[in-house]
Parts: sequence; structure tokens; C-alpha cells
Amino acid sequence: MSGDLNIKNKKAYFEYHILEKYVAGIKLLGTEIKSIRQGKANLNDAFCAFLNDQLYVRNMHIAEYSHGSFYNHEAKRDRVLLLTKKELKKLKAKSEEKGFTIVPLQLFISDRGFAKLEIGLAQGKKTFDKRETIKERESKVELGRAMKR
Repeated sequence: MSGDLNIKNKKAYFEYHILEKYVAGIKLLGTEIKSIRQGKANLNDAFCAFLNDQLYVRNMHIAEYSHGSFYNHEAKRDRVLLLTKKELKKLKAKSEEKGFTIVPLQLFISDRGFAKLEIGLAQGKKTFDKRETIKERESKVELGRAMKR
């Protein structure tokens, strides 16, 4: 996972317990990859869903390319995720179970120059779990401050 671009979905780790992670390719248009390379993408409201046995990332915002003409893409269109059939079958079975969902975790450029999306099989956290996460984060900050003194 090298490359200079790394767009994370920080909200995903707060809202969900991540059980398994997968790296998927994304089927993009030319203007979309150019916008991603400029860092103009956002995963905050994005989610993954199955439509006709294909996994799509929905609501992922990729800003229109500044130098694109009438070939420019729609900012929030559905994009196909590229995984092996075995991975797709496993994810589909798990996502149909109650309480499981598939969330995009981070968008990055691979060593070969392709845009990749790390997705996670996740289970929603309860409110008390979120409070625990906040407490852990605050205690780490306090510990860090105490160590600096």
C-alpha cells in the first residue's frame, strides 16, 4: 500500500467493529482516476451494496476533474468493485446476515498505479461501544501528554 495518496474513512472505525478486510479494485472512468490522483475524493458517506451479484461502492464522492470537458463524470455515481468470485460469494453471504455490512475503509493508489479501495466486513457498534472508543482515545491522549512532561 504505497503511493502518496491515502484517503481514509475515519468514521467507519468509530461506527463499526471491522471483522475482515479486503482490497478491491475499482472500475473508474478516466476523469475519475485523475481526480483521485489529485486527492479529490471523499469516503465519508460511502457504503457498499450488492446489485445483481456485483459489489458496488455507492455515494463515494469523487470531485469532477478540473480539466475535464463534456466527458466529465458524475460525482456520486455507483462504481463497480473488482474482487474474486470467491471473495464476492463470501461477502454476499455475510452481508445478508443480520447486523453485518460492508464499509469502505480507505482509498489508495497501488504500486502499479491503480486505484484500490480497502473494504471491511463490519458489524455496527452499540452506543456503549462508541463511548468505550471515546474513552480509550481520551486515555491515550492523556497518556501521551503525561509522557511528554
